[in-house]
Amino acid sequence: MVVLVYVVAGAVTLLALWSTAWRGLDERAIAVGFGLLVAVGELTRWGGGGDRESAPLGAAGALGYALLGEKAGEATHHGVLQVVAVAVAGALVGCVPHVARGKGPSLDHMARRVLTVWFAAVCFQPLYNQRRLADWFGDGAYYALAVVGLLALTGLCDAVLAAAMSRARTRWPFGPLLRDEMRAMLGIGSAVCATGAVMALAVAVAGLWALPVISLPLLLTQLAFRRYSAVKATYRQTIASLARATEIAGYTPHGHAHRVAALSRAIGRDLGLSGPDLTVLEYAALMHDIGQLSLVDPVAEGATAELPPAQQRRIALLGGAVVRQTGVDAQVAVVVERQADPYREQPLTARIVRTANAYEEMSRGTGPQGPLAALEKLRLATGRQYQPEVVEALARVVSHPGLSLGSAG
Repeated sequence: MVVLVYVVAGAVTLLALWSTAWRGLDERAIAVGFGLLVAVGELTRWGGGGDRESAPLGAAGALGYALLGEKAGEATHHGVLQVVAVAVAGALVGCVPHVARGKGPSLDHMARRVLTVWFAAVCFQPLYNQRRLADWFGDGAYYALAVVGLLALTGLCDAVLAAAMSRARTRWPFGPLLRDEMRAMLGIGSAVCATGAVMALAVAVAGLWALPVISLPLLLTQLAFRRYSAVKATYRQTIASLARATEIAGYTPHGHAHRVAALSRAIGRDLGLSGPDLTVLEYAALMHDIGQLSLVDPVAEGATAELPPAQQRRIALLGGAVVRQTGVDAQVAVVVERQADPYREQPLTARIVRTANAYEEMSRGTGPQGPLAALEKLRLATGRQYQPEVVEALARVVSHPGLSLGSAG
C-alpha cells in the first residue's frame, strides 16, 4: 500500500513537472504568486513531527491554487498538471533549509500532499473550465458552498489515505486510525481547508493582493497551534519526570515505566483505542508504579506483579492518591488505582497496563527465551489475572519488528 502510494505520487509529480516544463506556465504571475506562498508555508513549518499538518500555510496555498478559476474576474486557464507542478516546486524550494538541517518532511507527508492537491484539482479544474460548475451552482453563495464541499471531500480522502498508510505500516485497526485522522481535521485541518477555499474565492474577486491578507489569520493560528503543541509536550515531559521518581529512589529498574508505556500504547492501538484513551493509557502506564514510593522497603527489581493481592492493591491505591495530588487527569488516577482489581472489574486501560507491566517484569533479564516464557506465563494466567484478548494483542505487538521498548527520555 505504502509503495503504491509512493509510485502513484511520484508518477503524478514527474508527469506534472515534465508537462509544465514542456508547455510553459500559463498565467505566470498567478503561478509564481501561489508557488511563493507554498514555499513560504514550507519555510514556516514546525518540526514537532507529531502534528499531522506541520506546514498548514503551504497546504492551504496549494489547495487554493487547485480551486482557482478566476483572478479579479478574469478566467484562468491553468490545468491540473500545472497545479501539481507549482505545488511541488514551491514545496521543494521551501524545504531546502529544513532538509539542510535534517528536518525535512517525510516521504509520507510529501506523497499525501501531492495526491491531495491532484485530487482537488482533478475534481475542480475540468468542471470549471467546461463551465459545468457555473451551470450547476451559478456564481454566488451556492458556488462558494460547492468549493467548501469539494475541500471537505478532499480532506476526507486525505484522512482515508493517511489511515490506510498507517494501517499498512503498523497493522493497527483501520477504524480507530481513521477516527484519529478525522479528529485531527477538526483542528488545524479545518483551518487549512477553510483558508484554501477563501484564498480561491478572494483571488477570484480581488486578485493576487488577497493572498497575503488571507494568509495572515492562518499564520496566527499556526503560531497558536505551535504553542499549544509545546504546552502538551511540556505536560508529557512533566509526567515522564514524575514517573522516573521511582527509578531515582531505587524502587524500579531504569526505563521500566517508559517500556511499559510504549508497550501499553502499542497494545491499545492494536485493540482499537484512539485519541484521548491512548493518552490516558500512556500517562497511567508511566505512573503505574508511583505508589511504590510509599513502601518502607523497595520490592526487589520493582516486581509488583508477583506480590500478594493485598499488597498490590495497597500500592495501587496509594499510587492513585499520589496521581490525584499532581493535578493529572482524574482518569489517569483511576487506571493507576485499579491495577490490583480483578481484571473483569477493571476498565480496559487498566487491564492493558497490568498485562504490559507483568510482561516487562517477567521477561526482564531472562535471556533470549525470556519474552516467549513471559508470554506463556501470561497465557496460563488468562481467565484468572489477565484478559485473554489483551494477552493476545500483546503477543501480536511484541512480534512486530517495528516495536521499540527502549528507555525514553
